[in-house]
Amino acid sequence: MPTSVQFQRSSTTAEAANHHHKQLQKMSLTRGMPDVPEHVELSHTHVVEPSQCFSVVVQDVDAPASAVWSILSRFEHPQAYKHFVRSCHVAAGDGREVGSVREVRVVSGLPAAFSLERLEIMDDDRHVMSFSVVGGDHRLQNYRSVTTVHESPGNNKKTRVVESYVVDVPAGNDKDETCSFADTIVRCNLQSLAKLAENPPRIS
Repeated sequence: MPTSVQFQRSSTTAEAANHHHKQLQKMSLTRGMPDVPEHVELSHTHVVEPSQCFSVVVQDVDAPASAVWSILSRFEHPQAYKHFVRSCHVAAGDGREVGSVREVRVVSGLPAAFSLERLEIMDDDRHVMSFSVVGGDHRLQNYRSVTTVHESPGNNKKTRVVESYVVDVPAGNDKDETCSFADTIVRCNLQSLAKLAENPPRIS
């Protein structure tokens, strides 16, 4: 059964320190997480501004890393597992090269209409993907996400997916409210990814 956990989120202590020093903060969001490969920890190192919040969500999957990555790495087709996505088309690039931009339209009922997202990292060898939100009609301004896929220690048939992000806190909201909203979306996406990888559609 796929499970997800939130590992770290911006705190009021970090917020106070940020406002006190008024400077950027470079943070490894997976520091302290057990059995994390070095490249994963480095991938989840973000520069956080005082007006931003951050979080990381972890999802364990009962499927090989290659199966999970084959779904996740389709930058041009996020609706395969992101159920909040209604449609997607590549507006620039080929959907595989860094710098490609996709236009994502979301289902009704969300406080958003569409999002323009640029591919920042696509590493097929280390299973690392990153994208940033560069435009659109939504509340997640300057959102940047990094997702990594690695085998669970001692079991090459199980996988751990880690997704971290940094995002602006909108005016009138606090960091906990913003992270709670983003965490809900990320957690739903990763749980859906796990279900799809564990139960791939049969090809007749």
